[in-house]
Amino acid sequence: MILELAGEPAAESAQCLAGCVIRQHAIGRDLRGLAAAVLVFLPATARAQVTAAPRPDEQFDVMNLLSHNGLHDIKDESWNAYGQFTWISSYKAPFSARYTNLNNGINTSSLSTNGEHSFTGTFTVFLGVRLWSGAEAYYVPEVISERPLSNLKGLGAVQNFELQKGGTETPQIYRSRSYLRQTIGLGGKRVVKDSDPMQLGTVVDSRRLVLTAGSFSILDFLDKNTFSGDLRRQFTNLAFMTYNAYDFGSDARGYSWGGVAELYYDDWALRYGRITPPKNPNALEQEFRIYKLYGDQIELEHKHQLFGQAGAVRVLGYRNRENIGRFDDAVAAHQADPTKNATTCTSYNYGSTNVNAPDLCWVRRPNIKMGIGLNLEQHITDDIGVFFRGMISDGQTEVDAYFSTDRSVSFGALSNGTVWHRPADITGIGAGLGWISKAHANYLRAGGIDGFIGDGNINQAMESVVEAFYNVNVITSVWLGADYQRITNPAFNADRGPVNIFSGRVHAEF
Repeated sequence: MILELAGEPAAESAQCLAGCVIRQHAIGRDLRGLAAAVLVFLPATARAQVTAAPRPDEQFDVMNLLSHNGLHDIKDESWNAYGQFTWISSYKAPFSARYTNLNNGINTSSLSTNGEHSFTGTFTVFLGVRLWSGAEAYYVPEVISERPLSNLKGLGAVQNFELQKGGTETPQIYRSRSYLRQTIGLGGKRVVKDSDPMQLGTVVDSRRLVLTAGSFSILDFLDKNTFSGDLRRQFTNLAFMTYNAYDFGSDARGYSWGGVAELYYDDWALRYGRITPPKNPNALEQEFRIYKLYGDQIELEHKHQLFGQAGAVRVLGYRNRENIGRFDDAVAAHQADPTKNATTCTSYNYGSTNVNAPDLCWVRRPNIKMGIGLNLEQHITDDIGVFFRGMISDGQTEVDAYFSTDRSVSFGALSNGTVWHRPADITGIGAGLGWISKAHANYLRAGGIDGFIGDGNINQAMESVVEAFYNVNVITSVWLGADYQRITNPAFNADRGPVNIFSGRVHAEF
């Protein structure tokens, strides 16, 4: 099975995990919302994020079915429609801790030490249509139902990438993406773009300019990785979706408004995007004054062959200007005036009841947050691939949109089951490591809360997650999976944990 490397065409691809369709899907949504999502889909025909290799011809989906019956030209599409359904159920075993939610009353930002059950159910429909030569429009409705562990508190790397901030067990339906894309050919080789979610089947130049504007996840375009990105079919911990220290601007669901420009020159690609941040940190409402507050990112990519196997190197830098607070400023403000504590702030805050703790709400103003990261992927054989990501962010300001990690590393390997005669099965093992800065730790030690972490004290340490999974291909487009994660020093605190999480997964594509 020829599988294109993340985000690029078959002419630049290599053999991958046999039969697998590597897709980066969005953070979003639902089992019990299945019927509601179908209602959205039907009228539309009378979306941390997907960029994928083509689904194999033998796999069942709507577009292949129509094509095989002569009802659709899958190589030169004027429209397409795809869908997915994923159910993930997790159990966190009880664990020990020296303290939990220290000095914070009934409001907690600690991971509960009790056993807990978490789940997500998601249903997504991907709709695309060609408008004119080189122009495409995409619309992606989603549904999600979820129950997080401890109200999504107490972890630097959350165990299930589908979980959204502010989600509920009641299914929620919403538009995840709606955007326009214009491709301008600049010559070079002819490259086949296979029909896929958020990609019409067509032929483009290997040298081209691609402009996108609308609502999307920035991970639809930047920070691709064949072996660590399609978390509905691969790892489930957020440490493997992107750099865990990449605080990209987005709303509480992981989406933004903005624009992306991509310049492709054969094996090279340069990408730049400007997107909207949330109006308040980790909130759903977005800040649309993109000329004043924004998230900028730029990425350089090169694809290569190493000993006859495909690989890629990507370097990404980001710079955000957002309404966020600096840790040092919050501590200094509280020391200078103890009345400026976590209980007296009337603006946007996390509800702490610790009268002796500083709070970032007192010092929020337009601040800069930035970081740089390295992303590597490499096929070892046609059936085995490895990956690495590492990022350093400045660590001076609070989390605005992703999670609280200031520096992160992840690495691992994936393989299909060809050796044991199960070529469409996929298995992997990986490790994700995360650190916070000294200023960040000092703020937490003083009792502060940063987004979703804050135990009331901290014995600063590296948080780590080791994850292993196996997905069994039941039929061509349905997989059942088992997953295990061990998280050490949750919320970067050596006084708590380790934590063991066991998960099961059902994933279907159509």
